[in-house]
Amino acid sequence: MSYPSDPTTPHRRAGKAFQAARFAAALAWAISSRLLADSSARGLTTRLNVDVWQPFLSGIFLLFLLGIGYFLLETIARRPASMRSVLGLPTRSTAGEEWLTGAAIGWGMVILAVLPMALTNRLHVTFWTEPGTLRLLIANIFSVAAASLAIEVIFRGYPFRCLVDGIGPVAATLCMTVLYALAEVMVNGASSTGVLVALLMGVLFSVAWFRTHGLWLAWGMHFAWTASMGILFGLPVGGRHHLSVLVATIARGSRWLTGGRYGPEAARFTLVALAIGLVVLVRVTRDYAWNYTHPPIVPGGYPMEAKPPAEHVAMEQAAQSRPPALVQILPSTPQGPTVNHPPGESSRQPSSGT
Repeated sequence: MSYPSDPTTPHRRAGKAFQAARFAAALAWAISSRLLADSSARGLTTRLNVDVWQPFLSGIFLLFLLGIGYFLLETIARRPASMRSVLGLPTRSTAGEEWLTGAAIGWGMVILAVLPMALTNRLHVTFWTEPGTLRLLIANIFSVAAASLAIEVIFRGYPFRCLVDGIGPVAATLCMTVLYALAEVMVNGASSTGVLVALLMGVLFSVAWFRTHGLWLAWGMHFAWTASMGILFGLPVGGRHHLSVLVATIARGSRWLTGGRYGPEAARFTLVALAIGLVVLVRVTRDYAWNYTHPPIVPGGYPMEAKPPAEHVAMEQAAQSRPPALVQILPSTPQGPTVNHPPGESSRQPSSGT
């Protein structure tokens, strides 16, 4: 299935300048939408005294604004598209399966990153049983789901596809991966190892899009990565413990193994877990790549119709000019006697004399 800005769609590509303008407009709209969504969610939750739901509402508002803005950009570009296709969530039968596959890969990578800490007794776990913990847990799960989808829409969604149309898949992946790593540095203050982890994660999520031409798989991976690390294991995500409401874990030990206060996203061993996840991702998405990424076969070239030999043509012409053969149709009822006479007897009935 193809959708707007899919590089495999057989539409006429616009010039690079136009694609660059679309990318710049999409990126500027994403930044503006993020500021507006945060401000709106903060004001609404403060008025209703439900601050725990502010991250979730911020993510929902951001997705709504992104969808509206990108839909208008596609309309201006004269490329009719639905809201879901613009967001990178095409309607297809394997959408749920792709999301669960991505979630399994994301969860597995977190397990690989945390397992060495657990085996070396570097984790110190604390459980919280305060009133309202369950409500905070549910709010955090919904918040992670909305935020992870919004991040994928910005970095692997419409702006990314505009960049692919303009400069090609490899250059677009490198460009958006660097932007993703810079965002991690500016927002979370990542270390040098954290930047490398962010770069590899950007490549991983971009490959997930190229293998499926949709964000279902990348969204599942991103959600499971963040939720498993921050909610399930209670570890810092980007240096923050804001998701550790039920389980809080402190990792003590070498920074290359634990990541220190920043969390596993700054640990060198996490690079190994991500590399293994990339290999697994490519292997388990072979069917998706076959079904959704191969361009349709468009006929082209010159017609190749071999002429039959002259002998065959002469035989066909002779057969056509020959009058049709007569077919004798026998009567359906017998015309003679039905009794067999012995030899020497006449088959004629004797006439009666007078």
